[in-house]
Amino acid sequence: MLHPQAQAFIDLLVEREVPPTHTLTPADARKFYRERRAFAQPEPSQVAEVRGLSAPGPHGPIPLRLYRPLGSATGAMLPVLVYYHGGGWTIGDLDTHDTLCRELSNLSGCAVVAVDYRMGPEHRFPAAVDDALAATYWVRAQAAELGIDASRLAVGGDSAGGNLAAVVAIAARDAGDLPIGFQLLIYPATDMRCVHPSHTSNGQGYVLTRDSIRYFHDHYIDDPRHDLDWRASPLLHPDLSRLPPALVLTAGYDPLRDEGLDYARALTAAGNRATYVCFERQIHGFITMGRLIDEANAAVSMCAAELRRVLGSSAAR
Repeated sequence: MLHPQAQAFIDLLVEREVPPTHTLTPADARKFYRERRAFAQPEPSQVAEVRGLSAPGPHGPIPLRLYRPLGSATGAMLPVLVYYHGGGWTIGDLDTHDTLCRELSNLSGCAVVAVDYRMGPEHRFPAAVDDALAATYWVRAQAAELGIDASRLAVGGDSAGGNLAAVVAIAARDAGDLPIGFQLLIYPATDMRCVHPSHTSNGQGYVLTRDSIRYFHDHYIDDPRHDLDWRASPLLHPDLSRLPPALVLTAGYDPLRDEGLDYARALTAAGNRATYVCFERQIHGFITMGRLIDEANAAVSMCAAELRRVLGSSAAR
């Protein structure tokens, strides 16, 4: 059964006459997504430091935002989470996920570097992958200057960002020159073919719909053959062994639920450490809705606790 708070959020969207994403231009969809923060997200937490950065990338500079947690000692070399925001590779930015990154930093004791990667339709696949990789390499290269411990580097993201985190982890393994200690995959998109049963059972009525998924897909992917490319569909990579430990979190009323579960299963079957947790009563996108949905705050705390457990507390170093 859908959580009453999730249902209340859906009812609120109807009451406020928020148009479905797939009916909007990308510019308008981005605007509505930004504005939704005001009534869905908690107040941003205070952190020790927020700093704007820029990393060079193959398509031009990539804006980044560095967070350091409250209580971190001056000069402490912190573990770091490189975070890629969600939004279907089409919407979302540093501001839409600012509150979440602050919470993850404070609760985990890690630095967080958020990545403002290029999106479709202006920059189609694989531009987002290229930016995500370039930014992560840059963070590792600049670790000393940024006050972070490059030996304790994690990648993470929600939805499209979870897709990018999974892809970066695979690419880093294959390259052999970017050690990653953990992957945080929050309701990740892992199979662009959209063939899993939850795409049908949860395809209407729960905010992220089949129409919205097609809208996002088509703004990102312009060649059907790319659906089979593991950089778009990491579940289809023929070798998922030797990857970092993972936490895969899904939502019961999410069209992406089953492909997230299948990815966790595939990671485990390939010999990796992968923990899977499904918030059975929740919808896609819930983790940023802590003002309205209590389980969002529990999910954030769970993600942060796992980061702290795997990477180690900053206070202990």
